[in-house]
Amino acid sequence: MLKKIKIKKGDLVKVISGEHKGSDGSVIKIMKGSNKIIIEGINIVKKHKKPDSNNPQGGIVENEAPIDISNVSLVTSDGKPTRVGFRFEDGIKVRFSKKTDELI
Repeated sequence: MLKKIKIKKGDLVKVISGEHKGSDGSVIKIMKGSNKIIIEGINIVKKHKKPDSNNPQGGIVENEAPIDISNVSLVTSDGKPTRVGFRFEDGIKVRFSKKTDELI
């Protein structure tokens, strides 16, 4: 069963556990099937590439690897991590910060 994902592409998140704990960045991609996200500049891995038509030199390429969505928390406008809730305002479903009760 898939869990409700409360983080969206472009959100600013902070890593709250793991090797990159304390670092933050914006979300590039969300993989709903595996509950993982890719964050800009976080969890960089090096991959050895053979030469091909796109990259005739080959060499070592650095890419962001996915991180489990449970290891990150959304960052509010004041720069602190918070949990996210949903509520209806004027018939529209909106996200809000559970710490500061402000709309996201």
